[in-house]
Amino acid sequence: MITRTTLALMASMVISPACAAQHWNVDYAKSKLGFSVSWSGEPFVAAFRSWKAAIDFDPADLAHSHAAITIDLASETSSDSETDAGIKGAEGFAAGQFPVATFRSTGFTHKAGPSYVAAGTLSIKGISRDVTLPFTLTLSGNTAHVVGKTQIVRTDFHVGTGEWAKPDPVAQAVTVTIDLTATKGS
Repeated sequence: MITRTTLALMASMVISPACAAQHWNVDYAKSKLGFSVSWSGEPFVAAFRSWKAAIDFDPADLAHSHAAITIDLASETSSDSETDAGIKGAEGFAAGQFPVATFRSTGFTHKAGPSYVAAGTLSIKGISRDVTLPFTLTLSGNTAHVVGKTQIVRTDFHVGTGEWAKPDPVAQAVTVTIDLTATKGS
C-alpha cells in the first residue's frame, strides 16, 4: 500500500530538478597538462601523457561544480629521457610507490569576465596540500577551452629528496599548466 508520504516523495523527485552542473568530456588529443621548473637557470618543461579529468562545471552554478583530475606520474615526459627517469624515480615522484597524483576541487570562484579560480586539494606522494588554480574559460557552443597555471613548491610534496631537496640546481617553485578542451556531455 502506497502511503501519502511515499506519493509526496515520489512527486517531489519528479517535479524538483536535480541540482547538478553540466558534465564535460575532455578531448585529450587537444589538451595538455604539464609543468616547468628552473633547472640550472634554464627552463625544464615536461608534460604528462596520461591523465583523466572528471569535470562538472556550470558558470551559472559554481556551487554544484566540481573537478577531479588523476595524473599518471610515470607518464611524465620531456626532451631528456635521462632526467625523466630521475624525476619518476625514488628521489622525485617515486612513481613506483606513488603512481598517481590527484587534484580534487573544493570550490570555484568567478573573478571577472572569463577569469575563474579553482580551489582544491593536490595530493602527490601521499601528501595533500590546498592549492588554487587561476584559469580562463572560453565557451563556444558545446566546446569549452580552459587555460590555467599555478605555482607549487615541490618540496612540500617531498618531490626532490636527498641532494635534490636543495633549491639549486632545481628551483623549488614549480609552475603547473593546463590547456584543456572539452565538449558538453550528456
